[in-house]
Amino acid sequence: MSLKISGRGQIDPFIVMDVMREANVLDAAGEDIVHLEVGQPGTSAPARVRDAAIAALNADRLGYTDALGIPALRERLATHYSDFYGVSVDPARIVITTGSSGAFLLAFLAAFDVGDRVALAAPGYPAYRNILTALGIEPVIVETRLEDRFQPTPELLARVEGRLDGLIVASPSNPTGTMIGAAEMAGLTGYCRENDIRFVSDEIYHGITYGHDSLTALEHDPEAVIINSFSKYFSMTGWRLGWMIVPPEMTRSIECLAQNLFISPPTLSQHAAMAAFDSQEELQSNIARYARNRDILLAELPRAGFDRLAPADGAFYIYADVGHMTNDSAEFCRRMLTEAQVAATPGLDFDPYRGNTYVRFSFAGSEDDMTRAVERLRRWRK
Repeated sequence: MSLKISGRGQIDPFIVMDVMREANVLDAAGEDIVHLEVGQPGTSAPARVRDAAIAALNADRLGYTDALGIPALRERLATHYSDFYGVSVDPARIVITTGSSGAFLLAFLAAFDVGDRVALAAPGYPAYRNILTALGIEPVIVETRLEDRFQPTPELLARVEGRLDGLIVASPSNPTGTMIGAAEMAGLTGYCRENDIRFVSDEIYHGITYGHDSLTALEHDPEAVIINSFSKYFSMTGWRLGWMIVPPEMTRSIECLAQNLFISPPTLSQHAAMAAFDSQEELQSNIARYARNRDILLAELPRAGFDRLAPADGAFYIYADVGHMTNDSAEFCRRMLTEAQVAATPGLDFDPYRGNTYVRFSFAGSEDDMTRAVERLRRWRK
């Protein structure tokens, strides 16, 4: 007997998770691995968030919430958009989700049908194309250039053959850390409106920037789908809590999808997240630490031969062109892990066409991790 297995799972792996697994195996065997592979803050959730979670555990039965999230948290997020961006958002348009991953799934299901075509930049976050593929939506890869800061442009979109139903942008971007300026954002959103292309803006690294202001696409397109998360800036990765802002006409369909797929977002995390917005001093100290880590890598990686680096405007990544060292970034990272005890992510995770000559380093860890990593890489590359 041969039972059918759906082809939906026949998608590319999230390679960074494979790298982390291999690094953890070496850790468990007694190796001293420096982890620069995973985009996870090295800090814990803010103290007020942890205290709020304890209070909720003691006072609340933690049952299901509304599928769209606790009303008080949705209202607090609306206040955040007014305070942080100067943008007015109706709380009814805000959807609390199970991480940004849950938001991507809900957004793609609500906005696109099987066979639709959605553009996304390469290099870019691999889960975009993998989720789209699993849903029967065609990811249309737009190969971006360093001179465009590895971001899509109207000119690049105009060269795409056939129709486009959607565009996903990320600013700051994973893996490059580059950002889209106000004029460029206006150009992209304008192009999408003129061509009936749904604009999806991944803003999960907002707040983690270096000399640049975070710019929400809502400032230029009130109909954009905005996706964000408590994982990165708020340092709450394992709490699995995100949010999205959607056009009013999409709210009910997203609510029905959320009811059936997730019932509700994690209740404890929602209660705790209310305190995240009152933790700015602690959160800003995290950003200062990332900035120091960034400075260390930008100064020291070139001394180890990694001297072709994308401008890291935000997030906590440095994307390095290693084409002068290798044409096989996966094997290069395997050797880096076993020979130098430094874990990094091959560019193939982010760009299936040119990623064989790129590597991503995460500087979300400790300052000591950065110092030890570059020392090991200098010795390894001698």
